[in-house]
Amino acid sequence: MAKAGIKVRGEWLKMYKTLHTWVGICSGLLLFVGFFAGALTMFEEPLQRWANPPQDNLRPASEMAAAELGQLVDTVLQQHPAARKDMTVHLQDGSPAPVVWHEGPFSRDIDLQASEFQASLDAQGQLQVRQYVPGQLAELIDQLHRSAGIPGDVGHDVLGVYLMGVAAFLYSLALVSGLVLVLPAIVRDFLVLRPEKSNKRFWLDAHNLIGITSLPFHLVIALTVVVFAFHDVFYDSMAELVYGEQPMFGGRGGAPASSYSIEALPPFNEILQGIEAEAPGFGIKSVDLFNLESARPAARVALSTDDFVTRGAREGYLVLNPYTGEVTNRNIVPGQEDVWSGLVATFFGIHFGSFGGLTMKWLYFLLGISGAFVFYSGNLLWTESRRKKLQQAQPHRRRFHSVTVMRALTNGVCLGVIAAVAAAMVVAKSAGLFAAVSSELLSTGSVGQGAVNQWLVTTYYVVFLGWLLWAWLRRMSPARNAIEMLVATALVIWLIPACGLLWLLLGHTQMSMLSLAVEMTALVGGAGLMFWAQVLRRKQVDAADTVLAAG
Repeated sequence: MAKAGIKVRGEWLKMYKTLHTWVGICSGLLLFVGFFAGALTMFEEPLQRWANPPQDNLRPASEMAAAELGQLVDTVLQQHPAARKDMTVHLQDGSPAPVVWHEGPFSRDIDLQASEFQASLDAQGQLQVRQYVPGQLAELIDQLHRSAGIPGDVGHDVLGVYLMGVAAFLYSLALVSGLVLVLPAIVRDFLVLRPEKSNKRFWLDAHNLIGITSLPFHLVIALTVVVFAFHDVFYDSMAELVYGEQPMFGGRGGAPASSYSIEALPPFNEILQGIEAEAPGFGIKSVDLFNLESARPAARVALSTDDFVTRGAREGYLVLNPYTGEVTNRNIVPGQEDVWSGLVATFFGIHFGSFGGLTMKWLYFLLGISGAFVFYSGNLLWTESRRKKLQQAQPHRRRFHSVTVMRALTNGVCLGVIAAVAAAMVVAKSAGLFAAVSSELLSTGSVGQGAVNQWLVTTYYVVFLGWLLWAWLRRMSPARNAIEMLVATALVIWLIPACGLLWLLLGHTQMSMLSLAVEMTALVGGAGLMFWAQVLRRKQVDAADTVLAAG
């Protein structure tokens, strides 16, 4: 009986194999960083709470009556003029204070010393204001996701963002060409793993299995990354060709009115009532009040919901004029978008995983980790195929420069990113422990937290570059090098639960579901790498010292 399959002409297969191979190699390492960090961003807020040193949070909005909250907002706006430019009112628990504002220019880079002002009312109704430098662990992970950690500004964004956009475009080509490659055997070999045949066959089966099953997810991720990277170009083109003189995104056209005066701003409680009337059924997560003394003031309301796909990473938005209550943009309210905005919201929501609650977050975490494996395994498959091809042409040679360089880069970058992020998490967590044990080591004020931010970012780059250097110096022994790096990376990951345990033993923290989730995930991840190192050690009998037999 003939085996089922889809026939593709041989010359087409050769062309698509070449395309798939080279675009995958060119973009794979950057996208590994993006997918691995992207998986972590699904829990960046819990990770930041886990890493932050203990502090006495100011009285939250949930403990205030509506009149008190209104009094707080109005008092801050009157006594702190800088807050009139950009101030956030947090209405749900989780923020260290109900009112937060910043001073200084906006930057897309990580600002290690950037401080924020936090305000609340004490039990006696007196205004409390403090200046605080927030921890940057979550911001570091987000920057890795967006830019692969490549520094430098180009135009309105970071250089790495544009490079990630190019890599994502190449990746979309690799996805299409890869699908063409597996079409001839997609029915016969789908959901098949054959470890008994050879190491290369097993890696290829695993690579194809994960790639095919998660293809829709990967296509959406690739295309949205291209849009995120080059959105200024796209929007400028649309504004010129489609919108003409009309403003984009539902804004108001025409000449702006004269600047508003803060004395004319309605009480915050009235603004909040108007928001509730415009967005019934949604949770109001926060209200951003900005440009209050300009001709175009705005209140951007973050709406929380698990019932809709949202435009933002975690919420939808409603934009209105806080003075008049006039809604200026309803097209980013979940479920109330027009056709175009609804399509964009769905597209972006699938990228962010901003729907489905905790279950979807874990699913996206696993998809991100599996996506990183696709890039890692793809590069290893290329190095092994390249080695065999070159060895057939030159049988007297055992090692080849292109293979040596690529497998050193693959292990150095992929394992280096994992180890570096884990080390940064350890630094962020340890700093709080040092602060609790000895006030001389770390001040709890802005200078101390700024130093912690410097340490964790420096730690990331030192460990990452150290892993790259290690992989390069040991490139002539790829089997032993891969095992060494897997073991070292696992040990660094295990420092995460070790820090949590030390905190617990010293009495500076209590066991919580948050810490348990973070530290158990780290235990499992480290155990997986250690297990794979042991498997590779048992297989280290291949005289060719191949990369697939050894990582």
